[in-house]
Amino acid sequence: MTTVDHPARDGTGGPARRPVRVPFPVVDEVARHCLQEAEPETVHIEIHLPGPLDRDRLTAAFTEALRRHPRVLMREAPGRWYRRRYEWELTPEPDTAVVSFTPHGRDSLRAARARCLEAAPPLSAAPPVRLEVVEGAGPVAGGGAGPDTPTGTSADPATGAGNGNGNGTVLFLTINHTALDGPACLRVLATAAELYGGRDNTPAAPPVRSPDAVEPGDAGTPSVWAPPARVASGAPDSTPGNGLIVTELAVPRRPQGSPYTVNDQLMAATALTVAHWNREHGQRPRPLRITMPVDDRPRGADMPIGNGTRLVEVTFSPAEVDASRMGELLRRTATRTRALKAADRPQLGHGAALLTAPVVPVAWRAAVTRGLRRAAGPWTSTCLLSNIGRIPYALDFGEEAGRARAVWFSAPARTPRGLTVTTASTAGRLHVSLRWSRSLLGHGDGAHLRDLFEHYLHATEETGASGR
Repeated sequence: MTTVDHPARDGTGGPARRPVRVPFPVVDEVARHCLQEAEPETVHIEIHLPGPLDRDRLTAAFTEALRRHPRVLMREAPGRWYRRRYEWELTPEPDTAVVSFTPHGRDSLRAARARCLEAAPPLSAAPPVRLEVVEGAGPVAGGGAGPDTPTGTSADPATGAGNGNGNGTVLFLTINHTALDGPACLRVLATAAELYGGRDNTPAAPPVRSPDAVEPGDAGTPSVWAPPARVASGAPDSTPGNGLIVTELAVPRRPQGSPYTVNDQLMAATALTVAHWNREHGQRPRPLRITMPVDDRPRGADMPIGNGTRLVEVTFSPAEVDASRMGELLRRTATRTRALKAADRPQLGHGAALLTAPVVPVAWRAAVTRGLRRAAGPWTSTCLLSNIGRIPYALDFGEEAGRARAVWFSAPARTPRGLTVTTASTAGRLHVSLRWSRSLLGHGDGAHLRDLFEHYLHATEETGASGR
């Protein structure tokens, strides 16, 4: 183990010398340059358990899980304006209380989701995450929404579980995305579950993919130099920040031996949803460019913690986004996503790596980065689809609390992109979050986009099977 993994400690558990410092990686630095109070860069994870948790045991288990993944225990180190890097300072213990508990009450889940979106944990205190536990929250929360809610989220009336009415528990993890991403923090939660319940949470083996399922080559890919379509503005809310809707769907079926994956079906459904929305709002057809995170990290206890995904962009011409030619769209999507996953590319591209080279003071680079981001706004991708895939951990908290029945993630949705779709599957169900910038869309818009997404995801089963 290196000192970066485990900060030096004295015999009492405290640091024996100045805490270890780690330079910000490229992704962290770019995110740090572009922070905005109006639209905090948070990742929200929401885990539903069927039974209750003991407060003291959970707090102890989560705190110990942080120690076992010490890269989480970090804060931004202070520095002078002319420093050439931001640095993380690793700490042996949390600087502040990380776990809080909220008793069951009216709209408790809506309010907890609102807190996940409204404020990011500060970078000045370790760790930049917080865990809120809503007790007595019922079986599973899902679905649509009332416009009077703070986040534009509520329960699916069919489940009767959105505001809590039972012995279940919902864990809300809020992450400052400048420091960490969702899969890394899910790994920490899996360790906490194992410590709490004493049951094995070893990750399941990833699904085996056929190496020759997709033919190489795709000469018809639209140029990445043309400005892509923007999500058309709907009826935006007057308050800043993000709105959110969560829903639960069936995992889409696909014929055995299909050359495409569920991820490709989700990508096709996202493209069709945005194209339909833009047609309804009179926007001239333009190529769609959808950002897709790719995460190649192992999921074991030695998983690298931090922002470990790289971003690729899947592009479609207007003519390609056609539900009447679904089989062709799915095969084309599979070809492009497989090629992008296989490409050797830095996390944010070569330009970002050059921009963050420590040759001038970091404050100067920050000003340049913000200026370039504004100038590149018209070329920013249309939206983001983040498919976590099948949750690899049981998230089993023992006999009383049980295994996770539902896990939702949501990624930031700052303008000019303004819309993210995040999906994960647990217990054979697909859990979908639509998150949007309130400066672009309102709650009713989010509900309509959710309905369109469900429609087109189902369409990938019906027409995809026929090969059309």
